[in-house]
Amino acid sequence: MLAMLVNGCAAAETIRLAVQKTGTFAWELSVLKERGLDHQNEFNLEITEYASPEAAKIALLGGTADLILTDWLWVARQRSLGQPLRFVPYSTAVGAVLVKPGSPIWDLVDLKGKSIAVAGGPLDKSWLLLQAFAQEKHVDIAAEAKVVYGAPPLLYQKALAGEVDAILNYWNFSVALEAQGFRPLLTLQTIEKHLGAKGPVAMVGYVFRDDFAQSHAGALNGFLKAEAEAKDILKQSRGDWEKIASQGGIESKVGLALYQKSYAEGIPHRPLGEEAADAQILYSALAKAGGEALTGPAKELDEETYFKGATGFAPPAN
Repeated sequence: MLAMLVNGCAAAETIRLAVQKTGTFAWELSVLKERGLDHQNEFNLEITEYASPEAAKIALLGGTADLILTDWLWVARQRSLGQPLRFVPYSTAVGAVLVKPGSPIWDLVDLKGKSIAVAGGPLDKSWLLLQAFAQEKHVDIAAEAKVVYGAPPLLYQKALAGEVDAILNYWNFSVALEAQGFRPLLTLQTIEKHLGAKGPVAMVGYVFRDDFAQSHAGALNGFLKAEAEAKDILKQSRGDWEKIASQGGIESKVGLALYQKSYAEGIPHRPLGEEAADAQILYSALAKAGGEALTGPAKELDEETYFKGATGFAPPAN
């Protein structure tokens, strides 16, 4: 909705944000709201929680939400199908393949005949990147290991119970397992670099439609600036992390320190041009591994996937 005049002054524009109810994005949003960063940056934030990322995507495509958090691969696929969506990097934090304490697994080849839990499904981008990496090591991990798909929280519990030999999960669950003594076998950032990326890639970002960016440019830039400010607060504030720990059930100081470290390291800092170039490289690997079922008809990442018109976002466009 466009800003309206109230008592002769322009009222702040509203951004309708659709978020997953249990996502880590809620940490930043809590800081943003508590510090009043929305009002300081002259926009109103209307937050609707959904049970899953898929529900948030439906809300965006259906016009009941203006902005969501998701990956550029989905954005690229939707653009290839005619949806004018744009992407701004949110975080480079990615998961890892972890093994339980005392595990004899030290290399991908050791996973032959072993079980590996994979968050998401067969077309999960992290799983496909792992397969692409493994194939270069002459390991067909999908065929040679026993793959168990499932929701991240469920697989986290299975790993803790010792029901699987290895696990590929999202970054926050990976951090939680590492705090429990699990050992990283391979990180997704290592895989990304091996496949040709020159730096950490923000796989997840803020996503919105072109028409929203045009009609709500001020509110969008205000939101991106407020988000950058919230990130900076969380990067430095121990008190906010202690609050997150109490609300999220993070019991150990080691675990809390790992969360804060991983979060801070995941804050994007590269120019958008570098991000887009590396995303193009990873897109090619994903398209080869997942085919049209994953990427849609586009063989290359659309250059317009990344939104370069934002002034509130810290990393500048090349």
